[in-house]
Amino acid sequence: MDTLYHIHNTSDDAKVRSAIRRLTLVNFRNYKYLRLSIDKPFVVLSGENGSGKTNVLEAVSFLTQGRGLRRAKLSEIKTFDFLAAQQTTPTFINNAGWAVSALVQQGNEEINIGTAVETQLRESNYNEIKEIERRIVHVDNQKLASQNELGKYLPMIWITPQMDRLFLGGAQHRRHFLDRIVATFDIEHMRRLSAFDNVYRQWMQVLKSGKLNSAWLSSLEEQIAGLGVAIAAARREQVHKLNTFMEKNPDDVFPNAVLQLNGTIEAMLDQKAAVYVEDFYRESLIKLRQNALYNNANDEINKTDLIAIYLKKNVPANLCSTGEQKALLLSIALAQAKFLSAHRGIPPILLLDEIAAHLDDFKRDALLAKIADLKTQTWLTTTNAHEFDFIRSTAQFFEIQNNQISESFSA
Repeated sequence: MDTLYHIHNTSDDAKVRSAIRRLTLVNFRNYKYLRLSIDKPFVVLSGENGSGKTNVLEAVSFLTQGRGLRRAKLSEIKTFDFLAAQQTTPTFINNAGWAVSALVQQGNEEINIGTAVETQLRESNYNEIKEIERRIVHVDNQKLASQNELGKYLPMIWITPQMDRLFLGGAQHRRHFLDRIVATFDIEHMRRLSAFDNVYRQWMQVLKSGKLNSAWLSSLEEQIAGLGVAIAAARREQVHKLNTFMEKNPDDVFPNAVLQLNGTIEAMLDQKAAVYVEDFYRESLIKLRQNALYNNANDEINKTDLIAIYLKKNVPANLCSTGEQKALLLSIALAQAKFLSAHRGIPPILLLDEIAAHLDDFKRDALLAKIADLKTQTWLTTTNAHEFDFIRSTAQFFEIQNNQISESFSA
């Protein structure tokens, strides 16, 4: 049966408003050096499991703010020599760091984005010198003050196989998913989260030191409360806006969702002014000083959860089937991408790792057609390139074998 969806065969690639035209990796995971030139809206990476497909997507994800799609530590990304003979464990090729750079098209403009890890020596306690790895970023050869500034340049959305259980696992993963959504609209959100974590860590260190300087603790608690309420307010505002957008723009294939926040501060902001909520937050921290010393402040005040409701069935996502959960996730991501394109004028680049899993042929092709309508670039991985024959005319296909990538032209 012919699909109801189709992608117009056009050579007018200028219609794509957001794309990576050249990608370069140095000492990144299993790639000592890799350069890809891209001139299509879709990029399909095929190969066996473990061949390094997701590594390429992860490298692309470092062109925007955050810790990448795997949330890996910087030190975990160094290149290994997996091909060295007679070795029982992989060996580092380069301990100096890794780098990712790209020529990026945004509308009618092109920008160069680069990011790398560098090692610095820093004095720690007891006059010890400690190596600290930090991420540096450049845009058009100008060093940015923080990697959080990358959010201004290249919005990005990704879905990975690990996210298939997003609605079943712990709340922490859903908070990360939520904060990625918020940060694509509010570029200051990641900075607030980073500042919150830093101040909260200082608060815990003071408590654990046993030297309870009341004035210093009060100062930290004031900052925590201010940042915490600002973070909650941003989450609340963006969830409301995205829900409104999804209600006005329902999907005709994937199940429509309603998002809800389950958090103490968010609930209070529905009823009280922010100043009142900050006072409550600060007073709660004072009461938690003793508890925090023993259970790491494992309280609900900082444990906001994201709940997705399958609208038609009025059922929480965690009670839906595996296929329904995947479809809900895609529905949310598509709505986010459409809303973001309208909000910022530039659509986000999409990274979809093994996205065809749990999708029948109709839903897969419908997804690809909907993405094509966004006029953005999408990177896809698969073990079977023929899954994406539907987009053969608008895609570049690359095959990965033995840490090498070659372009595939065969149908």
